[in-house]
Amino acid sequence: MNTIGTGTIDRPLTRDPQKQDHTMNPTFTDTPVPMNTDVIESRQNRNHAMQLIPEALARAHMHERLREAESERRAHRLAAARRMQRRAERASLRARRALAMAVMQ
Repeated sequence: MNTIGTGTIDRPLTRDPQKQDHTMNPTFTDTPVPMNTDVIESRQNRNHAMQLIPEALARAHMHERLREAESERRAHRLAAARRMQRRAERASLRARRALAMAVMQ
C-alpha cells in the first residue's frame, strides 16, 4: 500500500485547505445530527458522575480514617482500663497483706 501522496485526518499532506482532500475534512452538513437526545443526556450524566468520583473517594477515605481513629481510641481506653484494673488488684493485695499483718500482731 502506497501512502506517500496522502495524508491522514490528524496530519494532512498540506496545511492549505484548498489543496486538502475534501473527503478528509467533512463539513458540518455532512456530520449526522444526533436523533436521540437520551444518549446526550446519559453522556452528560456520566460526565457529571465522573466529576463526582474524586469527591466520593475523598468521602470514603475520610470515613475510613474516622473509623480507624475511633477504633484506636477504643483500644487506648481498653488498655487504660486494664492498667487501672491491675493497679486496683495490686492495691487490694497490699491492703489484704496489711490487714493480715495487723491481725497477726
